[in-house]
Order: sequence, then structure tokens, then C-alpha cells
Amino acid sequence: MNYQVLARKWRPHNFTEVVGQNHVITSLTNALKHNRLHQAYLFTGTRGVGKTTLARILAKAMNCENLQDFNPCGQCDICRAVDEGRFLDLIEVDAASRTKVEDTRDLLDNAQYAPNQGRYKVYLIDEVHMLSGHSFNALLKTLEEPPPHVKFLLATTDPHKIPVTVLSRCLQLNLKRLLPSEIFTQMGFILGQEHIAFESDALKLISRAADGSMRDGLSLLDQAIVYGNGAVNNDDVHAMLGSIAQQPVESILHALANTDAPAILNQIDDLSQLSPDFSDLLQQLLQFLHRIALVQHIPTTLTHDLDAEVVAHLAKAMSPEDVQLYYQIGLLGQKDLELAPDPRSGFEMVMLRMLTFRPVQNDDAPQLVQIQQPIAQQPRPQIATPTQPKIVAPIISNTPSFTDNWDIILANLKIGRFVKEFAKHCVLELLNETQCVLILDPEKANLLDADYTQKIEIALREMYVKSIKLSIEVKTLATHTPAQQVVHAQENRQQAAVDAIHQDPNVIYAKTHFDAQVLPETIQPY
Repeated sequence: MNYQVLARKWRPHNFTEVVGQNHVITSLTNALKHNRLHQAYLFTGTRGVGKTTLARILAKAMNCENLQDFNPCGQCDICRAVDEGRFLDLIEVDAASRTKVEDTRDLLDNAQYAPNQGRYKVYLIDEVHMLSGHSFNALLKTLEEPPPHVKFLLATTDPHKIPVTVLSRCLQLNLKRLLPSEIFTQMGFILGQEHIAFESDALKLISRAADGSMRDGLSLLDQAIVYGNGAVNNDDVHAMLGSIAQQPVESILHALANTDAPAILNQIDDLSQLSPDFSDLLQQLLQFLHRIALVQHIPTTLTHDLDAEVVAHLAKAMSPEDVQLYYQIGLLGQKDLELAPDPRSGFEMVMLRMLTFRPVQNDDAPQLVQIQQPIAQQPRPQIATPTQPKIVAPIISNTPSFTDNWDIILANLKIGRFVKEFAKHCVLELLNETQCVLILDPEKANLLDADYTQKIEIALREMYVKSIKLSIEVKTLATHTPAQQVVHAQENRQQAAVDAIHQDPNVIYAKTHFDAQVLPETIQPY
């Protein structure tokens, strides 16, 4: 007898054998239980997660003569006929090879006739998104009002390519990618039934490499059995998978947690001998950091993790702030790999950035000094230097001599963005324990609003813990508002840039000898 690959030999024949799709199985068994079968089902999901398998099981259950707890019995004539591929009322079509409209019309011509053996005539169309636009149009009418004895089961890896008119007539079931732990458990069960010796670490490597696809995992398992001469050993799987199985991410993250730059660079050097995909390596590192962050906040997420021990150790070795910064640097570093001279140097620079930068601690964050009581005869407040980024609160006085402090007060007021933009067009005339007087630029008088005034007044009261009454007057200003100061500063920078260009020796030479002209509108200050 010819050898049958594991993916085909161990393909599920009923709902209880399906791995990892309980949300879909519950919907289907309930539909069978209450006899509420939809006219068309659309199974979506990535490769190898069970779309076509579930469709065949559903087709079998629809026609089974002896359902067992709404599961196909597998013993009746119809179940055996479906399993052996000789059930006439299950019409399977590969849309990738039958995309023409004529094929679709020929297929549907027989839909009007009653089933030969079963209760329903079932059309199973795989990779349905490959049908042409005209084929979808031909399918649409029958899909919308099929005969009572016809059911459609559609499967696709790309539902976005299916017209919405077709989607709206289907009950869509989304199959999820399988967890490595689910693939690991199923492969262990299969190898036990096949009486094949295996090592758990080897199955973990294959489970990760399967990338959420049971079929890919079983194909790799077939390869590992042949490579290992009838057994699945860790060393053989390492050699077979190459750089995929090296799991360098764990070593790199351990070195990162220890801030050990030589260890990281040595690991990258070892990996480069295997010609790895550094982009994929960075993706794996980001996935690991994501799991570490989850564990740091929700420890119970380790339940289904194959690397639970490693993740738990790294979650303790790294601070949550470091993990978040590493993730952000890695996320941005993905674009750098394309721009770097070569992928390896780009990956090295990403790792070195993770070693170089550290999150700002709370002690270094800007502090707001709250003033509870009036302070008199204080020196003029200054903005702190960058090494001590503290904002000093404005001085409250009974004399109107502090109009140049309004921009500092604004920086500390808890008001919305639009209210703050309005306040920037004012200057401070008076501020004491009982009142605050603002002068509004006459050109902005149309912005005056009672709601803005109330919000600024409330913010002043909260800031100084005083019953301050705010009034805003519209009259000619004696000084510039914060908004005008910004505009003047921009104008001065622009003029300085223009002057610097005109005074540049190279520009002067070009103008003198080549009749060159400077276009002022193209000059921008740094």
C-alpha cells in the first residue's frame, strides 16, 4: 500500500477531531441541532487551519443518516462515501483552475435536479476568491435563491477579493491560526498513535516553524521523520530547519536584559553564517517582546505558551518600561532594514539602539510647582535648563507688573487645545488672589466666547486654589501676545536664514560669475 502523508492520514472526519476551532464548531453543531442550516457558508482563514476539512465534515453531517450528538457517525453509507470521495451529491470545485464563467454555468446547470443519495446537494468551492467577475455574477442568482435541496460551502484565504454582493449572502465563519501549543499537542498524539519516538523539544521547534498552520506542521513532521530515520530528535530537527530552529531570539533577549553588547554581536555573527532573514528575525523578536509585555501585566497569559519558562524569566529580568521601549525601537527599526547598507548591519544598529537608550525615569520628568499662597518680592521666574526640566509657576502679586509671564501660566493651565489657542492671543494685565484681567488682541475679537472665558477661569482657580474672577477686555495691546511672539520668532528665523544665504561666499561667487539668482521662497530655516 502506498504511503499516505500525515496531513491526509490524520485529517479530521468529524467535529470532535478538529483542533483549535471550537468557536466555528459550536456554530455548526447548533445549526444542525436546531435545523437552522444557512443556504451558504463561507469559511475563511490562513492556509492549513481546516477550512476545506470543516466544509467536508459539514457536508457529511448535513446528509448523515445517523448523526451522533449532531456529529457525522462515520459508519453509514453516506459518511463512508464522502470519506472515500465517491459521494455524488458533494460537488467539489477548485476555483483556481475553473475561473471561467462557462465553468460556473455548467456547474450550476445541475443545481435544479434533486440529490442522488443524500438529503442535500452540496457545492464545495475552494479558493472561491479566484473566480472571475463574470463567474461571481453567474453564481450570484443561484446563491441568493438556491433550491431547497442545495447548499453552498465556500472556502477562501482572501475574503477581501470576494464581491460584497456574494459576502452578504453567506454566513461567514473565520477560522483562527492555531497556537503552537495546539499544534504541539496534536503532533504528540499522532506520533504516539504511529508508534514513532520523539523528543518534546523537537516538536516545539516544528510547532513554532508551522506558523499557525496544522498542515504545514504535519508536513514538517513528515520531513523530520524521514530526516531522523524514523524518529524525531532535537538535533535532527535543528539541522533540518537550519536558522529557523536556532531560536536566537532567546539568546539575544537574555543578552539584552544583561546589557551585554558583545554577546548580542557574537550571536548575530554566528547567525550570519546561516544566511538568515534578519527581517523575519526582528519579527520574532517583536513577537517575543509582545508576549513578555503581556506576562508582565497579565501573568495568566502564560497558560498556553510553549516558552512559558523563558518568557517568565525575561519578564522578571526586564522592566516594563524597557520592554515597551525595545518594542518601539524594533517596530521602527523594521523600516531601517530596507535602508541600511545590508540587513545585518541594519539589525545590529537596531539592537545597539536598544542597548543605548533608556526610558526617562519619573524623577527626571518635568515637575509643576504648585503655589498655594501669594509670593511677593521674588526674582523674575526663569525656565529651567534642559538638565533640570522644571517649569516654575508664575508669581502672583497685587501689582500688574507680570504681563510677560502669561505664556508660562498657559503652559501650566489645564485647558483644552482650542481654549489654549484662544488664550495665546491675550496678554496678562493683572493677576492676584481675587481677579485676573486679560487683554485680547482686537484682531481676534471674534474669537471671544463665554465658554472659553469660563474654562480659563476654572483652570486658574484650580491652579492657584483661589476664587479668582476672570475678565477679558478687547483693546489695543502694549506688548506682543504669545501667538504674536511665535510668529515674530518664525519671521526672525526666516530672515536670518535668508541673510545667511546671501552672505554665503559660494552664493556670492555664483551670483557674481554666473548671474545666479536666489529664490527667497525656497529658503527654509533649520
